Amino acid sequence: MMVVFVVFSALILFNINRLTSILCTQKEIPEEKHPKIFRTINIYITILLISSYVEILYT
Repeated sequence: MMVVFVVFSALILFNINRLTSILCTQKEIPEEKHPKIFRTINIYITILLISSYVEILYT
């Protein structure tokens, strides 16, 4: 179960980062802000994935 969830999570993070990159390009966000945007989104998505895993684990 854990291996499937880790693979699924990696795919989600990859797709979210790809979409964030597209968003930054479309909205013409300055390059200096890209690391902060990516870091913030990755932290939020990681928290969401960990809470989902804990919820699945204990139900």
